[in-house]
Amino acid sequence: MSTALPAQIAAVRRFNRFYTRRIGVLDRTFLGGPYALAEIRTLYEVSQCEGVTPKALAERTGLDPGYLSRILARLERDGMIRRERSPDDGRSVTLWTTPAGRRTQGELNERSNEQVEGLIAPLPQAARARLTEAMADVEGLLAARSGGEITLRSHRVGDMGWVTWRHAVLYAREHGWDERFEAMVARIVADFIAHFDPVRERCWIAEREGEIVGSVFLVKGDGDEAKLRLLLTEPSARGLGLGRRLVAECVDFAREAGYAGVTLWTQSILTAARSVYTRAGFRLTASEPHRLLGEELVGETWKLRF
Repeated sequence: MSTALPAQIAAVRRFNRFYTRRIGVLDRTFLGGPYALAEIRTLYEVSQCEGVTPKALAERTGLDPGYLSRILARLERDGMIRRERSPDDGRSVTLWTTPAGRRTQGELNERSNEQVEGLIAPLPQAARARLTEAMADVEGLLAARSGGEITLRSHRVGDMGWVTWRHAVLYAREHGWDERFEAMVARIVADFIAHFDPVRERCWIAEREGEIVGSVFLVKGDGDEAKLRLLLTEPSARGLGLGRRLVAECVDFAREAGYAGVTLWTQSILTAARSVYTRAGFRLTASEPHRLLGEELVGETWKLRF
């Protein structure tokens, strides 16, 4: 063991004790609800991957299969989840959240947001930015040693359905957007397939160990500009620099294809995406309030000129 390692180990353990105490991980229940942290995490993972098998869930959570089985039994007794026989393998089951489970997950998600807001809201804006960037660095450094490599590929049959589904599910759960957003995404991907120009347009699908974890599109825009669309990273792949990597692929391709720049449209509340665009050199050029997704939002146009 190097002479520096013991001090670094002590620093990591000290931070673990500090943070777990601040968020109440050691409490018998978490966030003031009826469930412990491992149970809440399990419910969250089922809600994020509807139709997941217990085996895949154990791999996602890292929980001991026996312990996970007891958690699933309790959540099923409480009406939070349900099991269905797998249509592909009669010996296996799939897991789904019930309406009650989705309501509970939404309430827990709101409490978690409030808890984190209570921690970081007193900090100045610059300090909050430093904090989130440092946390992303920590996650990325540790994940690089433990997770499989993320590879990028072009789209193939079935990917457009995944893109539409994951956008609809994630944005409904994280921002409350309804089926109008799902319809918007469906129109975008349908237009992409109907008018696809492989010389001037591209879709990138990010995969890790056979699982899709992200996507982005670059399509023809107005005039001499390309348009970046539908950037998405799965929660399990966030903090690894995947968003920046996908945007960089779009920018590099646009340059090689002869575009004079790239434009995109996003929402002011999508702070993580806006940070990615800023780092890539995009600049906010226009903003306008709208209700296209059923609530008051501020749409933003960002541009990068070459």
